[in-house]
Amino acid sequence: MPEAGTVATSGRTASTADQPVVFARRFRVDRVAAVAAALIVVSVAWRAGLAARGWFSQDEFVIAAQALDARLDADFLLRTFNNHLMPGGLLAAWLMVRSAGFVTWPWVLMLAVAQAAVGIAGYRLLRDLLRPGWGLLVPLCLLLFSPLTLEASSLWLVGLLVLPVQLALVLAVRAQVRYVRTRRRRHLATVALWLVFGLLFDPKALLIAPLLFLLTVFLFTRGAPWRSLVTAVVRYWLAWLVLVLLSAAYLAFYLTRAARALDRPTSVGQVLTFLGDLVGETVVPGLFGGPWRWTNVGDGPPLVDPYAVPTWLSWVVLTLLVVVTVRRRPSAARAWLLLVCYVGLVAAFVATGLGGVFGPMVGTAPRFVADVVPVAAICVGVAMFGIRDADEEAGSTRPVPVVPRLVGPVAVGRVATIAVLVTTGVGTVWSTVRFGDNWSTKHGREYLATTQTELAAVPPGAVFLDTIVPDRVVAGYFWPDNLQSHFFRPAQRRPVFVEVAERPLTFDEHGRIRPVRVEGTRILPGQVPDCGHLVESGRTVRIPLETRLEKWPYVVEFGYVSSGDATATMRLGEATREITLSSGLNQLYFPLAGAGDVIEVTLGTPDAAVCTRLITVGRVVPAS
Repeated sequence: MPEAGTVATSGRTASTADQPVVFARRFRVDRVAAVAAALIVVSVAWRAGLAARGWFSQDEFVIAAQALDARLDADFLLRTFNNHLMPGGLLAAWLMVRSAGFVTWPWVLMLAVAQAAVGIAGYRLLRDLLRPGWGLLVPLCLLLFSPLTLEASSLWLVGLLVLPVQLALVLAVRAQVRYVRTRRRRHLATVALWLVFGLLFDPKALLIAPLLFLLTVFLFTRGAPWRSLVTAVVRYWLAWLVLVLLSAAYLAFYLTRAARALDRPTSVGQVLTFLGDLVGETVVPGLFGGPWRWTNVGDGPPLVDPYAVPTWLSWVVLTLLVVVTVRRRPSAARAWLLLVCYVGLVAAFVATGLGGVFGPMVGTAPRFVADVVPVAAICVGVAMFGIRDADEEAGSTRPVPVVPRLVGPVAVGRVATIAVLVTTGVGTVWSTVRFGDNWSTKHGREYLATTQTELAAVPPGAVFLDTIVPDRVVAGYFWPDNLQSHFFRPAQRRPVFVEVAERPLTFDEHGRIRPVRVEGTRILPGQVPDCGHLVESGRTVRIPLETRLEKWPYVVEFGYVSSGDATATMRLGEATREITLSSGLNQLYFPLAGAGDVIEVTLGTPDAAVCTRLITVGRVVPAS
């Protein structure tokens, strides 16, 4: 009995002695998770501050006006916006515009929540996929802080396109990893769910399906390329069937949607320039904290404009990283091939929209490669630290060097690694700060702020003629969504727009309220003394213009003297406008969308006569 008691006591002692070890292990893992959580919080808070410095940009004004003008129905949700089929994004925009309008913080909060979701999902994926340890934080930092995703976390329309696709990509990859490891169909159902979720926000989520196939081939099979391909196809055929069916169904529906014709590359040189910009100027520098310098493009997010020397150094460092990691572990080569293949998929997808007004800048716009960042984080993590459940030594036939020979190279390698990480971190901070400086310049915000101040002081009964806002606020190719009547829909104070007015007002390029004048083509002088052109009831008078006008939505300034109140019809080509005239000396302003070299005026009131020397057809400008 004493011996039994002794044994029991010894068992309790041993169990108690094991507890600190178990606790220490758990605490070590928790420290990595705690640092990861801190990094996510810092990233979200920092980028929320950057987003708050900016504001709406060109596309946002357009989609905000459309959301206020549309009912929440299938016609609105299933329309394409700039060839993006994005019912999920349009739903979010419709709800946000109607609840928040131009107020900044709700939009910033929406972007912050989405970014936090991507960060948390990314860490959980890296924890499941990679070997445990502090090394997880390296690819996590790439995912959280890469300057290539600054546009997606600052501009809400880009965020609605990119962040849900990033989240869907990360979570679909995580589910695919679990399906490959366990063959449980519930993980396959999760893969399908996240693919559908991504497709609700942008057609680029179609790339998730080939990414999952390539990831399975490269990271979860062994042997020669053909053997790996066959193994992946045969072993996981059900996954590929599900992904192909979902992608094909979506693509078939997408092709039924009305969309503008895709711009095509016009030459081989254009394609090569695009690829050079996309890979050489954007992706590779972005992996190491670039671009370090940005090109300001007005209210829109800046484009990358990296310095030449750091760009070449980033290529050198990438090459060395590939060589070193490939020599260390077999999975590294496959990881880098996966990244190359996905960048190729992205380039092919984006290249279908080359040419036109956006052609020269597509390759330097980070939004088009933002989804490369989570894939790069996965591939860098696998290449540097290995897959959690892989036997990295099984495929290696290289002899292991003796310890004394490792000491020098290992020390040099660690110093070089630290130097690269520190340099990348400094470059990331610099690129982010410079992006914020560019992003804080917002002509649209200044224009709207001025108009709101002016409208608060405008006298009752003031009316405005509808015209376009300055190009730097909303570009002309967005017409008619660049009209002031569209732009001011979400604003707190809105002008009263009318079709016909005697003393209308308008805004100058800075947003100040000014009287209206029309700048354009005048009529030729009339031959009636002290009258000019005489219009009497019962007949139509043709008044020639100085030059012929092509069809366009013009505004007419009509100065006249009338013998009494009357109605008149004014015609320019096929366009007509019925107007009401007042007795005496007056002037009217009204729109007339027509073409021709003659203005026809017909009085509809008996025993009335009108004289005019002033008819100008053109565009509304503020009077000085």
